[in-house]
Amino acid sequence: MTKATRTGLSRRRLLTGAAAGVAASAFPAPMIWAQNIKDVTLRQFGTGVSNINEVAQKVKEDLGFTLEMTALDSDAVTQRAATQPKSFDIADIEYWICKKVWPTGNLQGMDVGRIKNYDKIVGIFKDGRLTPGSTIAQGTSPNSVGFTDGPDGTSFADHETGWMTLIPTIYNADTLGIRPDLIDHPVESWAELLNPAFRGKASILDISAIGIMDAAMVCEAMGEIQYGDKGNMTRDEIDRTLAIMTEAKKAGQFRAFWKTFDESVNLMASGEVVIQSMWSPAITAVKSRGIPCVYQPLKEGYRAWGGGIGLSKNLSGIELDAAYDYINWYLEGWVGGFLMRQGYYSAVPETSKNYMTENEWGYWFEGKPATEVITNPYGDAMAQPGETRDGGSFSERMGHIACWNAVMDENRYMIRKWNEFIAA
Repeated sequence: MTKATRTGLSRRRLLTGAAAGVAASAFPAPMIWAQNIKDVTLRQFGTGVSNINEVAQKVKEDLGFTLEMTALDSDAVTQRAATQPKSFDIADIEYWICKKVWPTGNLQGMDVGRIKNYDKIVGIFKDGRLTPGSTIAQGTSPNSVGFTDGPDGTSFADHETGWMTLIPTIYNADTLGIRPDLIDHPVESWAELLNPAFRGKASILDISAIGIMDAAMVCEAMGEIQYGDKGNMTRDEIDRTLAIMTEAKKAGQFRAFWKTFDESVNLMASGEVVIQSMWSPAITAVKSRGIPCVYQPLKEGYRAWGGGIGLSKNLSGIELDAAYDYINWYLEGWVGGFLMRQGYYSAVPETSKNYMTENEWGYWFEGKPATEVITNPYGDAMAQPGETRDGGSFSERMGHIACWNAVMDENRYMIRKWNEFIAA
């Protein structure tokens, strides 16, 4: 199939324009596209991580149509994608959420022949490996839920099929955030989250599917549990994990539990918490206030996550063509550069490089010392000359993934036990 282009010159699009009431013989295809595209509105929802107003504004400028974005927390994203298929056109979701949503049939498989930069997408989204010699980490690795058998498929394929469930866009290696100015000893292990030295000053996120993974990293680091697969625990492993966390909670270890990005930022910035589950842009947000905050590399490795764009099964015609244009635009680099300045990674890193300075690329991707002040997309200073990124280069960080966010076979049981832990 002919690959889609930014201007929509494929024969399929020409015919789509004609079907929309514009005679194909009267205008060149680009004019047809330009006249109709301004009337298109695509409704996108997802978490606040990537549903950013600046992206919607840039879509309007570059592509001509309107992108309406709604930011929700992870649980609300899952519920909406699974139960309200007519309420959205684009689902910007994480791969572990895809495991819950894809079997509902609410999303359509996407033809990789229409994705211009498909061949440049990093390997972890195709075969699960960063390099040919890499091992596939535990949990719901993106490749395990990334492919289906066709446009109407509702199951996952274990290999590249030419049809993707999600087109990958954003991912990262997560760890613990710390306030180095308020901590008096080195933090090198996930086990530190339950160190009594931090009693009343620790926090963990209250999103069960992610929080349980952080808890597992902690318990394994402490030597309390050796998991068969942290991303697919047995009931006994779930019980033992949450028993350890509940004991710590009752002893006063946790100052709070957070669900949203802003909550995590405020807890750390205020000094109420000195060590906690965090996301990269939350670290960035704390540092932008002039407050020391480090995304601490830990010897056991990182907990990773990845997200992508899924298309509603109800999307067709010019709206579907516009969605493919949006996906191709997304992977061309401007969005990648915007996201990488917050500490995330792009699914096609090499195109993002075109939208970053040599200093930015060296700092965020290659792990090199900054040669000039590093700023986030909003101009706030993130690092001074000579500083290096927490955890180092892309290959150092993504090459040390211990597990991916996951949905377990015992998911319902896990959620029930997690809620008991939070309520204890």
